Amino acid sequence: MVESIVGCKWSLRLLGVLAQGPQRPSALRRACPGLSAKVMNERLRKFQRFALTSRTAHGVKPPIEVVYALTPLGARFCGLLAEIDALQRQIEAR
Repeated sequence: MVESIVGCKWSLRLLGVLAQGPQRPSALRRACPGLSAKVMNERLRKFQRFALTSRTAHGVKPPIEVVYALTPLGARFCGLLAEIDALQRQIEAR
């Protein structure tokens, strides 16, 4: 399962941006230069399937405002990724 989530180079970046707080899709794209809308949407859908993020749509008529946020499980997952990153830096420093 973890491979499926972090198997794309954009997954960690998107999760990192979402860890800073709820974001609109346009803010996610600005935070990740070079990320295509197609790949971003695929990643966000995958995160939703694994219950790492939630998608909230505000409004009834277009244009609706969509906001993505980490779920409690997603926040725990990001915490684990941060621990792995710290461990990797510690090993590289040796």
